[in-house]
Amino acid sequence: MWGLLPLALLQSALLTLGQVTLKISLQQMGTFSWTWRFFAGAFTNLWFAVCGICFGASSLLWMYIVRHYPLSMAYPMISLSYVMGMLAAVLIFHEHVPIVRWIGLALIMTGVVLIVQKG
Repeated sequence: MWGLLPLALLQSALLTLGQVTLKISLQQMGTFSWTWRFFAGAFTNLWFAVCGICFGASSLLWMYIVRHYPLSMAYPMISLSYVMGMLAAVLIFHEHVPIVRWIGLALIMTGVVLIVQKG
């Protein structure tokens, strides 16, 4: 059976992929509005569909994780999605990330390492 860390990595990757595909789909749809036209465009957008699939799979995996692992260990592992999200922002969307955010990312990773330690 898989341990918590690989499951949390997969769940975070699915969550991050959902966020990335949501951003891509919203960029293609133009300005948000509460109109039928906007929502028709959303529901016929392939990236929006992929986003929903990723969020759904991530949620199902999260239900498994919460069922089988202590919440005090599982919940902080979601922070891995912040790490993946920032890397996606840089690699996919070519965003500039200031040093203070990289320091925050290092602190998140330190926290994850401490949580997965035995004893």
